[in-house]
Amino acid sequence: MAAKSDGAPVSLRKEIPPECPARSDPGPPQRRPAEQRYSLPDCCWTLCALLVFFSDGASDLWLAADYYLRSQYWCFALTLVFVIVPSVVVQVLSFRWFAYDFSDAAESGTAAAAAVVAASGPEETDFSTKDSDERGAGRAAGAGVLPGPGTGGGARGCCRVLLWLFQGIIHIFQLAQVWRYVHALYLGVQSRWHGDPERRHYYWRMMFETADISMLRLLESFLKSAPQLVLQLSIMIQASQVLPLQGLSASASLISLAWMISSYQKVLRDSRDDKLPMTYKAVIVQILWHLFTIGARTLAFALFASVFQLYFGIFIVAHWCIMTFWIIQGETDFCMSKWEEIIYNMMVGIVYVFCWFSVREGRTRCRMLIYSLTVFVENVALTTAWYLYRGSRTSDFYAVIMVCVVASSYALGTFFMFVYYCLLHPDGPVSGWGYMVEKEVAVESLASPASSLPPDLVSSPPRTLQRTKGSDREQGPGVDGDVFQVRPPRGAQALVRPLTPRTEGPVIRIDLPRKKYPAWDAHFIDRRLRKTILVLESAAPVTPRIQYRCLGTPKEVMEYETTV
Repeated sequence: MAAKSDGAPVSLRKEIPPECPARSDPGPPQRRPAEQRYSLPDCCWTLCALLVFFSDGASDLWLAADYYLRSQYWCFALTLVFVIVPSVVVQVLSFRWFAYDFSDAAESGTAAAAAVVAASGPEETDFSTKDSDERGAGRAAGAGVLPGPGTGGGARGCCRVLLWLFQGIIHIFQLAQVWRYVHALYLGVQSRWHGDPERRHYYWRMMFETADISMLRLLESFLKSAPQLVLQLSIMIQASQVLPLQGLSASASLISLAWMISSYQKVLRDSRDDKLPMTYKAVIVQILWHLFTIGARTLAFALFASVFQLYFGIFIVAHWCIMTFWIIQGETDFCMSKWEEIIYNMMVGIVYVFCWFSVREGRTRCRMLIYSLTVFVENVALTTAWYLYRGSRTSDFYAVIMVCVVASSYALGTFFMFVYYCLLHPDGPVSGWGYMVEKEVAVESLASPASSLPPDLVSSPPRTLQRTKGSDREQGPGVDGDVFQVRPPRGAQALVRPLTPRTEGPVIRIDLPRKKYPAWDAHFIDRRLRKTILVLESAAPVTPRIQYRCLGTPKEVMEYETTV
């Protein structure tokens, strides 16, 4: 069975059209170990994440109460605002996700352009759903129709009411993250205790829940912990003293920021089978990298803000606008719609105020070098301005100490960054510009029989593909009207060696191009597609594999022809 095309952008893989090998998510590719399982370090990591969350929130609330008892009402109000407002935003988003996941309103359009092939012996049974926003109404072909997502939830009648009431209470008390952490821990343990196929079902759900937690906590960290850290450091610098609770709150906020960035990167890599997973040793080094670089950045902010409050606000807004424009200019592909993509770029612009965050695969070294040099110059300028215009109450010895702390912290962060990329990067050591060339797979290499290529490596998809019209269409022999034709460029057949597509087992075919790393796969961010996958996975006797729409050659763009 081949999918139809409407000329939309496509992902390119190193397989031969019209079929691309399916993949099991979160199952392993050929480059990974034979099987991923929930382990004891995963459980300990979740418990540590809970500890970081509680320490960050509790220290901020404790400090706010202390400000109130000391009659420092402005400090109390600002501290409390940076706790409550980001938490409410995250709770609203989390409850919106929950409402969609457990709502029956979306049964008519459960998946975003998915087609399921359930293979049983020589015969195939095809199921297909189409996204109403992208492809039109859903349709079912073959022996049946897709079950609705509400049939797999098990929450009916009184149980559903209790479930909604429980979730409402959880979100009102600002404990959505805690519940999701506990739920992910439960699902992980269940996947460990059960055998197939229950183990795989629990593992899928655990990965989905972990992805949700990572996105929510990353958003909360940069809306709450980052401004809270700058605020407390500014208060300490202006008062020329450090209260124990202030130091505790600032430390917890800094650890939360570094933790969540590294944890997000690990979960993102674990969710994709075209990337090797990140070891916990690499995660710890990445935490130290972000800990020292963000520490130096926020300390430079606090020093400058203690003297130039107005100019500091102007600087932050200007930096955010420039970074957001830079991100938008790079044409990211994270979300399922244009407006969601714009909002996402604006949120990443906030992250770029404090640290580096990869949003595009490819030549990231050049972009990282530009960003690091910009941050270094800004830190030097902010610290120098504070040193020259500091108040008379600040002694020269204290000023020199603060400048040295900023410089040494940034240097340590840069050192751990080099350790991560040179020794602990999942894709191997990064040394020299040859690493960039390794990511580009030449077409000629496909002709070599000795070449061993990872099956899921994808090249940059084009933004648009021109469609042929009228007499330009060709109808080859043996091709019916429901199957598109692929016309390779001249000489391409001689360069490409035939590959046999994998056809065993049920396959969930998604009629969308696969998003490139560091974006999440569509079945992680599109909740309709996620619900359909969970329903099909629980109904199928064998765990289905996932296959995205793709073309055959990695470097050359071929043209879709749709026959009507």
